[in-house]
Amino acid sequence: MIHNPIIKGFHPDPCICRAGDDYYIATSTFEWFPGVRIFHSRDLKNWKLAAMPLDTVDKLDMKGNPDSGGIWAPALSYADGLFWLLYTDVKVVDAPWKNGRNYLVTAEHIDGPWCDPIPMGNGGFDPSLYHADDGKKFYVYRTWGPRHHSDPINDIVIQEFNPETQSLVSERRTIFSGTELKYTEAPHIYKKDGYFYLLTAEGGTSFEHHVTVARAKEIDGPYALSPHGPLLSTWHTPNNPLQKAGHGSLVETPDGAWYITYLVSRPLKFHDRPSLAKWGRGACSMGRETAIDRIEWQEGWPRVVGGNFAKQEIPEATHLAEVSDAESEAIFDDFSRESLQGHWQTLRIPFSDRLGSLSERKGYLRLRGRDSLVSLFEQSTVATRWRHHEFVASTKLIFSASNFQQSAGLCCYYNTSNWTYLAIEFDETLKRNCIRVMQVDKQVAHFYLYDDPIVVPNEAESVWMRVNVSGLTYQYSYSFDGQTWCDVPVIFDAWRLSDDYIEGRGFFTGAFVGLHCADISGFGCHADFEEFNYEPK
Repeated sequence: MIHNPIIKGFHPDPCICRAGDDYYIATSTFEWFPGVRIFHSRDLKNWKLAAMPLDTVDKLDMKGNPDSGGIWAPALSYADGLFWLLYTDVKVVDAPWKNGRNYLVTAEHIDGPWCDPIPMGNGGFDPSLYHADDGKKFYVYRTWGPRHHSDPINDIVIQEFNPETQSLVSERRTIFSGTELKYTEAPHIYKKDGYFYLLTAEGGTSFEHHVTVARAKEIDGPYALSPHGPLLSTWHTPNNPLQKAGHGSLVETPDGAWYITYLVSRPLKFHDRPSLAKWGRGACSMGRETAIDRIEWQEGWPRVVGGNFAKQEIPEATHLAEVSDAESEAIFDDFSRESLQGHWQTLRIPFSDRLGSLSERKGYLRLRGRDSLVSLFEQSTVATRWRHHEFVASTKLIFSASNFQQSAGLCCYYNTSNWTYLAIEFDETLKRNCIRVMQVDKQVAHFYLYDDPIVVPNEAESVWMRVNVSGLTYQYSYSFDGQTWCDVPVIFDAWRLSDDYIEGRGFFTGAFVGLHCADISGFGCHADFEEFNYEPK
């Protein structure tokens, strides 16, 4: 069986394509760098990270981008011997309307090199390309702006794109204005048996999320809605362990089988609340993840096999004999490589000598103190996704602060306004390094162990830090010898690191556990992390 989600942790907006016998899924990364994560499989069951193409500032400059800005809904396709990747770099989120810039990059191979970004205008988001049989290419996206924010206008538009001149060569035409679900976005066009099929996401990207399908004889319409209703949703299945199903894309196998990839979330449930009440469906600390299902065609329309809802298991694709490698459920990193492992990402900017080094002290990740966790600009934060409701993550570090504006340690992070941080800091009164905990919750700061700090012994060469995530809650602990652990006497709510708790106009990512070093004093400091371990329970 194939177990959903197929890509765990914050990996939303999956766009699947096929190149020969190889399948690739591109997912959104928002403010996390490098931009876009592309996974590879040959069996549609096991997926492994294959590329992160937007890996330089020339391709993606996100310094100062807002929370949940950055890379939205990349669209990956394969045609003419090239991979084509469209993406939106969103620069404005919390405003009367959102705004960003669209780009196209291409490569012969999935691991690059990718060409310099081709500007594709700023008039909308969720762009995709349709590669016509006659060689023409059509650019499809959702408009935005003063009259096209979210409600009630939800226009999907199309323009022809000339790859030779790298320009849009026609006026845009509206081909679909959505249904009563509204929030129409994420358009993808496919052709089968003389019809053009338009997939869109509707209903917003929370629990009301849907996939809608319409078809037309001509690419620019008119498009008629499926008589079978939404192609996929979980809104009508409130007790489903998988929720928020939507934002789908289709792929056809060489022998004519069809599949849909789509995003889902695995909510933490509040057992004392009705399923239809606020919070009744739970909170999704791992954000939106990637799932897959089978498609069958009935009377000229795509239908999800077994019903139009998310499923935890589907049968394996028996026509695909080759078994693929999969990402490991556990992580261990002794920082012995020349570059960061692929599960790590940084915030908005690349990992460079300004942030740290893997070579200055062999076998250690050195992080240089930069901005604090509230910054949109230059944080020394290296983090990996929460992938399970139950896990333990730990690290071992060497650090000594010289003033109260320096710190280093382990954090659990959603965005600049919502995080907790187990940190080594300098106590100005005791003149000693101490362990304390900070929390920022919807921009309100809380400080723990500041009146009665945990003093780091002078003889302690290293400090071990650990976070134990147990469903709805998590707790930090520390050790000075790696054997005897002491719990920090504060229990935090895991569900507060979720889209659902954050709310507002920017709530599109998921929880991370990270390593961080801060220095806003200007004197300069660094922390050396010797190892990191992530173990699901």
